[in-house]
Amino acid sequence: MHAISGNHSDPLFFEKKLWKEGFQRVMGLDEVGRGCLAGPVVAAGVILDPDAEIPGIADSKTLKAVQRREIAGYIKAKSICWTIALCDREEIDTLNILKASLRAMEKCVNQTDPPPDYLLIDGNRGITSLLTPSMTVIKGDSLSYSIGAASILAKVYRDEYMAVLHREYPEFGWDRNVGYPTVSHYEALNKFGITPYHRTSFRLGTDRLYHHRDGLQPPKP
Repeated sequence: MHAISGNHSDPLFFEKKLWKEGFQRVMGLDEVGRGCLAGPVVAAGVILDPDAEIPGIADSKTLKAVQRREIAGYIKAKSICWTIALCDREEIDTLNILKASLRAMEKCVNQTDPPPDYLLIDGNRGITSLLTPSMTVIKGDSLSYSIGAASILAKVYRDEYMAVLHREYPEFGWDRNVGYPTVSHYEALNKFGITPYHRTSFRLGTDRLYHHRDGLQPPKP
């Protein structure tokens, strides 16, 4: 695991350092959806073009959904490479959410051809199954343009994914909470029970953990 120190006020600090060292395909990796009660965890990877300017990445935390979608379009058009992968509810419940998050990022790397030659990974956990040189960056979406770009792509993709699932289960409000643990989400769980998209390995805040609309009956009080 590679480590770099220096002036991190430049959101391209890590990338510029690595480009200078000869790494040409530096991929930023991030994931979204770890804290959700339902839906997949989604990861994205982005290899930025050193000569391309993409506005708005540094402000990703404050962007409205429509702005994120617009910037996601710029990222896809102007980056050297971008990739998105997910781990679904079954994988999350089998592996645990941390391992599933790392697996989703691993999928991003493995489906990139030609592969990246260096990885900037958001957080403090590396992907030990990969031989690619890498560095973890805590709060990387704020400190690295590559990671920030990956964060935007993952967020936009997952929000749209949950909006599709919302059509199947509108009572859970996934078009608004995108699966996160809101009061209304817990209320819906207590009223309707879980869906096939809820993570049964999570504490779902209800003692009525039966499948929604699958013909099973809730336990008797």
